[in-house]
Amino acid sequence: MEEIKAYIESGILELYIIGELTQDERLEVENMAAKYPAVKNELTEIEGALEGYVDQQAIAPAENLREKILKSVQYSGNDVEAKVITMPSKGGFTFYKYAFAASVVILLVSWAALFNVYNKLEDTKLEMLALQSSNQKYANQANFFDKQLADSKQALEVLANPDFKMVKLAGTKNSPLSSITVAFNSKKQDVMIDMTSMNMPENDHDHQYQLWAMVDGKPVDLGVFDMAADTTGMKRMKAIGNAQAFAVTLEKRGGNQSPTMKLMMVMGSI
Repeated sequence: MEEIKAYIESGILELYIIGELTQDERLEVENMAAKYPAVKNELTEIEGALEGYVDQQAIAPAENLREKILKSVQYSGNDVEAKVITMPSKGGFTFYKYAFAASVVILLVSWAALFNVYNKLEDTKLEMLALQSSNQKYANQANFFDKQLADSKQALEVLANPDFKMVKLAGTKNSPLSSITVAFNSKKQDVMIDMTSMNMPENDHDHQYQLWAMVDGKPVDLGVFDMAADTTGMKRMKAIGNAQAFAVTLEKRGGNQSPTMKLMMVMGSI
């Protein structure tokens, strides 16, 4: 559904994975994941992609580096003296011994510094990923608001057009509290559903609502649609130039060639 797609593209799932949400926002994401498999699957894919990125960029030190350094230190203490050639100067050996020890210390310090730099680089990569996710979130939100603005503009244009008749469809015994408003322009054979004011039970994944026009006592298919709490704007249905009434039934996903009368939800005459 479009609202689930918009929610996934909002960037909130990426922020959830990297721990940048408040407790209430995290609970909202977890509730959405439990309710909608598409959200849960997207969370799994984002988490896998992030872990794969970090693993791909990781630079591990050679496994034998520490062992080589320790062996070098051990060697300097046990074997060097046995192979030393007596130098003419008494202080020469002392100089080389301390020089070698100093080089080992420098090597150990450099090794620790490299690990520190590596860890800082990993932290920087995570911060960059978080920044990219945040930028994507704002871009998705901007697109979502642009769509809402376009939907509202379209609805105002329809309501202000005198060629459109606003037909109110009231609930039947199957759903007494349901209602839908259909905008019908016979001149342009234009039929639209006001999704903003629609009041219908949310359909499941296996079913859809189907709009019918009654033309000379016969039902004519005008297309299917889904109901969601945050759906806005006007949804254009199939064109028709003549109708005496409209009705909505609950059908299998994709719709039927003829209406299931026992599952009629709303209806109204022009």
